[in-house]
Amino acid sequence: MRLTVVLLAVLSLALPPVAHADDRPPLYALVDAAAQRLGTADGVAAFKWLTGGSIEDAPRVRQVLDGVGDDARRRGLDEDYARTAFADQIHATEGVEYIRFGQWKFDPASAPTTAPDLAASRAAIDGFNRTMVAEMARQWPLLAGPGCRPALDEARAAVTRDRGLDPLYVDALGAATRSYCR
Repeated sequence: MRLTVVLLAVLSLALPPVAHADDRPPLYALVDAAAQRLGTADGVAAFKWLTGGSIEDAPRVRQVLDGVGDDARRRGLDEDYARTAFADQIHATEGVEYIRFGQWKFDPASAPTTAPDLAASRAAIDGFNRTMVAEMARQWPLLAGPGCRPALDEARAAVTRDRGLDPLYVDALGAATRSYCR
């Protein structure tokens, strides 16, 4: 019996730790939602490419910023903070869309021939927006504190690794999250 206990103890020390959702960095859910929101950019760009739509859509931007501002206020989060963070997110998404348009102009054979429905993409974006505002409110003490920058860097690195982001999306994620720390 004693030998079994000793062997189990030795084996448990030799095994790598099991990662759990609780082991993720504190800002992981927020940064992951931002990455997922950015992930809609390719489909939205394809839709705009195929329909001749403009990348920048001022009425939609106003709608999004008003919505996140209202949601932030209801959650006790500074509305201007949320609007600034989401303006960065929108600019990063537009940046990805501009790059895709440029790639398709250089290589028309790589241009999309189909695209997801814009309404479905926008519904997904709206869901990510709600998640992000909820996470901003939940993580406000960290976002407003001195430990934010290292926590944000840790979350970006973990999301980049877990989602296998390419260099374009790593840059976009950095731009989208640059105003998170107060």
